[in-house]
Amino acid sequence: MQDMQAGRLGGPPIGETLGFRLVSVACGEVAFEGVAKAGVTNPMGGVHGGWYGAILDSCMGCAVMTMLARGQIYTTLEYKVNITRPVPLGLIVRAVGRVSHAGRKTGVATGELRGAENGKLYATGSTTCLIMDG
Repeated sequence: MQDMQAGRLGGPPIGETLGFRLVSVACGEVAFEGVAKAGVTNPMGGVHGGWYGAILDSCMGCAVMTMLARGQIYTTLEYKVNITRPVPLGLIVRAVGRVSHAGRKTGVATGELRGAENGKLYATGSTTCLIMDG
């Protein structure tokens, strides 16, 4: 994760597709920033719930990844997103994932999606990840 942040490895391809990028990495905590654009809207013109899910799943799962031993991998078992208000198109948001449990077989994390400048809460999330030997 630190090599991704430093540019020595490419970032997650989904981030390029959906308009978000890795901005910080620490043990048990990862943040992405992004901007929702017209290409991620639903038929009513609002930001599609899948965009909220993608950026939150990314920060929470990557936070779990920071807790893995060399050679371990993870996959999302389940995640939940609660949208508290619509993200306006063009607003820079920050999604922060934090690990609350990292065991031998599972990792649990929570996430928040907030306006990068206004601090408003737009969504929260939680995840359980399966940890495996690679």
